[in-house]
Amino acid sequence: MDSALFAQTACTTWRNYAGLTKPRVVVLLLLTTFVAMWLATGGRPDWPVAWWTMLGGYLSAGGAGAINCYLDRDLDARMARTCQRAIPAGKLTPQQALRFGIMLALMSFLVLWFGANGPAALLSLAGLLFYTLVYTWWLKRRTVHNIVIGGVAGAMPPLVGWVAATGQLEPMAWILAGIVLAWTPSHFWALALLRRNEYALAGVPMLPVVKGEQATRKSIFAWTALTVALSFLPLINPVRNQADAVAGNVAYTVAAALLGAVFVTWAWFVLKRGGQALVRKFYLFTIVYLALLFLCMTFTLS
Repeated sequence: MDSALFAQTACTTWRNYAGLTKPRVVVLLLLTTFVAMWLATGGRPDWPVAWWTMLGGYLSAGGAGAINCYLDRDLDARMARTCQRAIPAGKLTPQQALRFGIMLALMSFLVLWFGANGPAALLSLAGLLFYTLVYTWWLKRRTVHNIVIGGVAGAMPPLVGWVAATGQLEPMAWILAGIVLAWTPSHFWALALLRRNEYALAGVPMLPVVKGEQATRKSIFAWTALTVALSFLPLINPVRNQADAVAGNVAYTVAAALLGAVFVTWAWFVLKRGGQALVRKFYLFTIVYLALLFLCMTFTLS
């Protein structure tokens, strides 16, 4: 094999492995991790610890994604959205994906244990195991409540970030996790509305498949409203510099109110009209909403 062909093959193989980690999903998880560290330290994180925590977080989420691809390979092959993933497309074998996921999980644990602290490593591992075993292997295929309960895994990064920065969990860490937990159903049920027929064909009991589209729209609106209500709880953050607390409170209140108003309005439109194009825009906005909300916390509450 000549060098050019070898380089092309190696690059393709690397892209296939990287795709198993679901990098677009991981970015949002890492953002919530970093914001938690930032708030926990009043905007003065230990940068080496932050670096190792973010690296460990990526490895953990990536490992969970790879193991998820292994466990869900039969479902992925039956859905248009996922049939081109590395395993169903025949680019990697299931065993390669599983070994890769386990390797990343072990590396993550070691990076967090030695780069941050033991509690952060254990919390991250708990999140990985919850996502792969409780959600992917058990809940996803068996109950309509899969997303609500499974959202616990997505809510772990703020806890990991907080405990990595301080060595303990405080009320604000749970508030951040609660926001992510409440946000998760609206985000994933919007996707489920868009892919309802695919989930039905694959036999996954997502809410639109089991309860119908209108019930799903009502649930999306309810969970969106809850998320917006919870978004004001960070105002109680006791770690901030008290001299800047009033200005920060006002700025964050305005930002959370504006973002929340748009979020709830979109959810209301989904409830009342619910067309595919509108649901797709709402789905994309859920990502923007959570990212902007956490960024606003960084600039106003630290």
